[in-house]
Amino acid sequence: MGIMSEGIKLLIIGLIGIAASIFLIIYSKWLGIPLLTIFLVFTVFSLYFFRDPIRDRLFTEEQISSPGDGTIMSIKEEKEGVVTIRIFLSIFDVHIQRSPIHGKITGVKFTQGKFAIAYKPEAKDNQRNIIRIEGDKGRIVDVEQITGAIARRIVSYVKEGDSVEAGQKIGMIYFGSQVALHLPKSAKILVKEGEKVFAGETIIALW
Repeated sequence: MGIMSEGIKLLIIGLIGIAASIFLIIYSKWLGIPLLTIFLVFTVFSLYFFRDPIRDRLFTEEQISSPGDGTIMSIKEEKEGVVTIRIFLSIFDVHIQRSPIHGKITGVKFTQGKFAIAYKPEAKDNQRNIIRIEGDKGRIVDVEQITGAIARRIVSYVKEGDSVEAGQKIGMIYFGSQVALHLPKSAKILVKEGEKVFAGETIIALW
């Protein structure tokens, strides 16, 4: 278990705050103790939220893995010929996104939008980043990173032209958010609504 690079700065701030609070307690307990409590909670939360678990499962060319940790919100054909699997990520889920297939990044498109609560239907119009991946035999999937109402930052680890392996880290979203996987209708879906899935571990569909 590691920690994401995005969380290291916050962890350092928390540790500095803890050290300063301990020093302050010597002169003023009524001020130092509350500050120490706040920085301890901040540091523990940063360690937990930005955790980066090891995911080393291997996938075949026919398997499509989950791009995110979370709960399946919906599985439906939102556009003709395309099945969309929406995954809600609570603040307790790992917020790293991973490539669902082996392939090449053929597009990364960021779009401004709203900031509705991530589990609401209207979240599909939120600020988003769509990563298109093309695998063997011209198989194409889109991984859509969608912000929530609280934190509004999306990070992409890949750019157009990069090659990726199934399960490889491709980005992250801060705090409660949503990840959508867009697949051809011909794909065989193996999960159902309400099911818990894990990026780089759960096989979500088959070609």
